[in-house]
Amino acid sequence: MSKIIVNETSCDKGPLPYRTVLVLLLLASMLTVMAGAIITPVVEVMRGDLKIDGTAAGLILTMHGLVIAVSSPLAGWLIDRWGRRVPLAAGLVMYGLAGGAGVFAESYQALIASRIIFGLGAALVFTGTTVAMLALYRGTLRDRVMGWRTTATSIGGVIFPLIGGGLATLMSWHAAFGVYLIGLPIGIAVLAMMPASQEKAQKSTRQQGDAMLTLLRQPALTGIFFLVIVQAVMLYALAVFLPQRLAELGYQMPVVASLYMALMSGTSSVIGAYFGRLRQRWSYLALLRWTAVAWVGAFLLLGLSGDLWLLAVGSAITGISNALAFSTTSVMVADFVPEKVLGRAMAVFSTCMFLGQFLSPVLLGALIEQTSLTTGYLMLSGGATLILTVLLLMRQERKLTEKAL
Repeated sequence: MSKIIVNETSCDKGPLPYRTVLVLLLLASMLTVMAGAIITPVVEVMRGDLKIDGTAAGLILTMHGLVIAVSSPLAGWLIDRWGRRVPLAAGLVMYGLAGGAGVFAESYQALIASRIIFGLGAALVFTGTTVAMLALYRGTLRDRVMGWRTTATSIGGVIFPLIGGGLATLMSWHAAFGVYLIGLPIGIAVLAMMPASQEKAQKSTRQQGDAMLTLLRQPALTGIFFLVIVQAVMLYALAVFLPQRLAELGYQMPVVASLYMALMSGTSSVIGAYFGRLRQRWSYLALLRWTAVAWVGAFLLLGLSGDLWLLAVGSAITGISNALAFSTTSVMVADFVPEKVLGRAMAVFSTCMFLGQFLSPVLLGALIEQTSLTTGYLMLSGGATLILTVLLLMRQERKLTEKAL
């Protein structure tokens, strides 16, 4: 057995390396949020213009997420096989071209086809940006960078729906798809500026695949991926069903729900900005415990309260839990696996995240139809209580080990 050595040396005192590349990676990270957020305000307009039902219109918004969940393992294999730079650049170009195709799409079939190809590019973008950040930075600087990534994606969750809605109002719903074209210049810049991977694969694809399977059998890594799914379910439980909860209380204007979503994204961005400092103070296990505490409290408020201010507090706490969960689990995966299979490990991370996003409205929706929104939220709080109990019973995490590869 050999320990995975993680460099915990702080780089805070020296200059930040790869600054230009980091800016590009943060911009690319925002594109993963933009994938759905930019067209959220125009779904209803598209439904009427294309003469489709609500389910078909919803697929325009969610199809890319399902494609990401399915294709992420392939994206991870490509990154481990060819390095980070070329697959990420190719994914950004595919993202821009397929996403921008919506500007010219005049039929539902053409739009869905473009969203499938778009999802393939987005899978490379999500996995590639994550692997690049985790590989280029170490120690406390890595914690800070991953926190900044959470902040960037959270800010994107606030501004992109406004951009999409504004363009659709000024021109047409097709114009919102034009924003995806930003992936083209970012992809070209990544290809020109990102350093190539230093470590070359010295073992066969089969050997590396066996190593990845060995790691996936480790209970700690399995637990991390489970929490990724839970985080996605919790996030979309708010994004999908809070507008219905507000409507039950008599607040049906879309702008009200948008304010709550913005509040959630705002608190996520703040926590992301300070994640590096939080990581210096608390261990991974402690941060995960705080995440579970936030889940318990948030969904108790959302399930029991009919007061707008308390619902706002619940939304804000959900943003805190989302930032803690996403940043902590991302860095934990990077600390657990060797860099040679990091691409495939983060691909599993991506699959878990987008699978959770896809399943959340399906599973929770079925429960809510049989019971009520408040019951659904209270059951999520109960599930978070079980997770918190398990985390409290766990001992302080030790250095993770792996079999020699």
